[in-house]
Amino acid sequence: MKKVVLILSILTVTLFGSQKSQLDEKIKSAIVKVYTVAKIPDFTMPWNSKIRRVNGSGAVIDGKRILTNAHVVANRTYIEIQKYGDRKRYIARVEAVSHQLDLALLRVRNEDEFFRGIEPLKLGKLPNIEQKVAVYGFPMGGDTLSVTKGIVSRIEHQRYVHCGEHFLAIQIDAAVNPGNSGGPAISNGKIVGVVMEGISKAQSISYLVPTMLVRHFLEDISDGKLDGVPSLGFLYQKMENPTLRKYYKIDENHTGILVDKTIYSSGLQGIIKNGDVLVSVDDHTIQNDGTVAFRKNEFTNFDYFVELHQIGESVKLGIYRDSKITSIDVNLTTVADNLQLLKNYEYDKQPRFLIYGGYLFAPLSRNLAAKVASSYTELLSYARKFVTKSKKEVVLLQRVLPDEINRGDYDFAYWPIEKINGKKFRDFDTFIQILLSLEDNYIVLENKLGTKVIIDIKEAKRRQKEILRKYNIEYPASFDILRKYKILE
Repeated sequence: MKKVVLILSILTVTLFGSQKSQLDEKIKSAIVKVYTVAKIPDFTMPWNSKIRRVNGSGAVIDGKRILTNAHVVANRTYIEIQKYGDRKRYIARVEAVSHQLDLALLRVRNEDEFFRGIEPLKLGKLPNIEQKVAVYGFPMGGDTLSVTKGIVSRIEHQRYVHCGEHFLAIQIDAAVNPGNSGGPAISNGKIVGVVMEGISKAQSISYLVPTMLVRHFLEDISDGKLDGVPSLGFLYQKMENPTLRKYYKIDENHTGILVDKTIYSSGLQGIIKNGDVLVSVDDHTIQNDGTVAFRKNEFTNFDYFVELHQIGESVKLGIYRDSKITSIDVNLTTVADNLQLLKNYEYDKQPRFLIYGGYLFAPLSRNLAAKVASSYTELLSYARKFVTKSKKEVVLLQRVLPDEINRGDYDFAYWPIEKINGKKFRDFDTFIQILLSLEDNYIVLENKLGTKVIIDIKEAKRRQKEILRKYNIEYPASFDILRKYKILE
């Protein structure tokens, strides 16, 4: 009897080992390496750019598509894909990209040849803490496929470096290095997350975009248009302080967050008001620290249940007002980028600018602020401000290209403009419209302190071509502005 049991045990181990090997090979065959050539704009001198080569990873999913990170293909000019076990590279293109969620979908030119023998990977569920994962990709240190293993150590909202917003992220302890970006983390044969970023000064701390957000992205683009992840659009205060709770007459049976202000462009205008207490979202209780339980004993930011929705859908909010709870349905119409005065990081487009008589004008972007904030710290204050009815964008006199007509103004740099010839303006387009329509002798620029920069219109037009030639600048504005305002005609 012992011999029979022993033989059966050996057969079981052999069969299991064979099945595991087949599964491993199936997974590996769906992993690809992404080669990107990117044109990186210089936001400090927006007429310039540089070429950079970027390598990342990806995974084949349903529909003959390749899932990867947005930052792997950002600012791309050319993309090639190499599949596991094949040295040939295939030309690819981006079908859809969400820089907000750091996700992208790629298509390969020769689909029939490329996908032959590849079984697409399926998306799994949100993993549990301590669940084992294997990270597949092509990181630095070699050319062949790498597989590293670890566990899920934490799940909560984190800042996504690529866009600057906060979304749910999965923290793992598997070794992740440059080149792993865009590759899948696999558990039980399915994708549970897409490798996104790591903390370089920490030991084995890396983050994944969870599959709930991958599914959100795929559903969002199913109509051929990317809308983004919705945001409620209000400022709030935690209610952990007992005196604050007492002041607003919140008893121990209720928890929530205090509404301080709704943003002008938010869909909450006229629906909730200052002093309301938001106690629930989609019937999930909001704690006094602004978190919700997304699973038993696991908490993250209350935005979690908002971010499960698509733009255009409704979310149910519980509001504590006048000592009673009111339930309201709110239509989700805005993304976070439409609420901020300083927009998220920009990709896949040329920085906007206009040169007029050696004076360089540009909107303040997060890309630009990140480059120069250490020297011009006052620009950081705009990161905490939101759009208003009269102000959607900050316009800068970014720098002055020295010439005989602008002597004495060389020190004006990254200078926020509040008025042009006494008129306030809403955004960069409005500023350009006013500037190009002026028929006075002078352009008068003014900051919030009343300091003025004066430009002689006639002299600026006379010297424009020579200034551009002298600084080897081909065009006086970004291409979108050239076309829209017919500047070269």
